[in-house]
Amino acid sequence: MKTLKLKAPAKVNYRLDVLRKRPDGYHDLRMIMQRIDLCDDIVIALSENPGVRVTCGKAGVPDGPDNIAWRAADALLKLSARTEGIDVAITKNIPVAAGLGGGSSDGAAVLMGVNQLLDLGLTDEQLMEIGVKLGADVPFFIFKKTALAEGIGEKLSVVEGIPPVWLVLVNPNLHVSTAWAYQNLQLTARKNNDSIPRFYGSVADICAILANDLESVTISKFPLIREIKERLLAAGACGALMSGSGSTVFGLFEGEAAARQVAARLAAESGWFVTAVKTL
Repeated sequence: MKTLKLKAPAKVNYRLDVLRKRPDGYHDLRMIMQRIDLCDDIVIALSENPGVRVTCGKAGVPDGPDNIAWRAADALLKLSARTEGIDVAITKNIPVAAGLGGGSSDGAAVLMGVNQLLDLGLTDEQLMEIGVKLGADVPFFIFKKTALAEGIGEKLSVVEGIPPVWLVLVNPNLHVSTAWAYQNLQLTARKNNDSIPRFYGSVADICAILANDLESVTISKFPLIREIKERLLAAGACGALMSGSGSTVFGLFEGEAAARQVAARLAAESGWFVTAVKTL
């Protein structure tokens, strides 16, 4: 039976504005989202055994229908009316519940992979329509470009000219619930009319727009996140920010050598998950 091996990249948010709460309980957002080269490894195989099976073996990641990758495979299998089954094996390299979009990226990769394996011929736009029902960040990973994301995250437009950047990711092994972060956010109207540049020529241009409305919520419960930001800046980062609802913090660096040196030092000192990555 046919098998496909895929990479599912993580993301960071250069910007995350929470604009308002919607009648459906979600929030209208405005985000600048950037993929990075920290990836989960996914193997998708057609099987003679009907149904969907997902294995991961990572604490905190379900193997069955509660896994977004399972729901992605199941949605396309039902759409295809094919009799084969689908086996998905996920090797998690992206920290879980860390603000890096690992689960959503896995779901997006499975949608694209199953579409290919079953020869369904669905366009990226059609996959994104299916994906947003699985998770608000799923369409971004199918979009495959640095994006301004609006609505609940499903309205995507390309952000031009973002230069490649090296980042140091630091995750202090804290799991943050996205739902908890939004539930505890005190909304203000201050950013609703702010304009965000659509073109960036340098790392300094990116640093100038770094902001995350969820950061203050998460820091209030986990002040360690503020300390990590301060340590990254003291180590020479041009800017530092918490990604998503946390708990990962990233620092931006001008080059690979500086990023790798800082990452190695912080990893040795802390025992945290620390790695240097580049943007995609």
